[in-house]
Amino acid sequence: MKEGDVILTPIPQANGAIKNRPAVVLREMPPYSDLLVCGISTRLHQQVKNFDEIISPADADFASSGLVSESLIRLGFLALVPKKYVIGSIGTISRRRHNRLLNTLSSYLIANIAKRKT
Repeated sequence: MKEGDVILTPIPQANGAIKNRPAVVLREMPPYSDLLVCGISTRLHQQVKNFDEIISPADADFASSGLVSESLIRLGFLALVPKKYVIGSIGTISRRRHNRLLNTLSSYLIANIAKRKT
């Protein structure tokens, strides 16, 4: 697995259940090389504007993603997954989209740190 891959993996749901879901690998994390992932959903109505990203068949990287329908990449649906639990890779997103997701997430985290200090 590498950063930007779209994988299938068990992820805890809001109700506590664990469900196999597609997810984007954001980063490999130290010290055990677990994967920081964000879940992917077809529930587009859950989109947080200027935070989550929709990937659709019109996008250049949709075909390589392995997704079968327009989907929502949910930056607010994060999980840390040991590699041994990954079922497999179904595709990959573009480096540009991956970088945009990382920048959006890091900007959000940094902005909220600054708010806490004031």
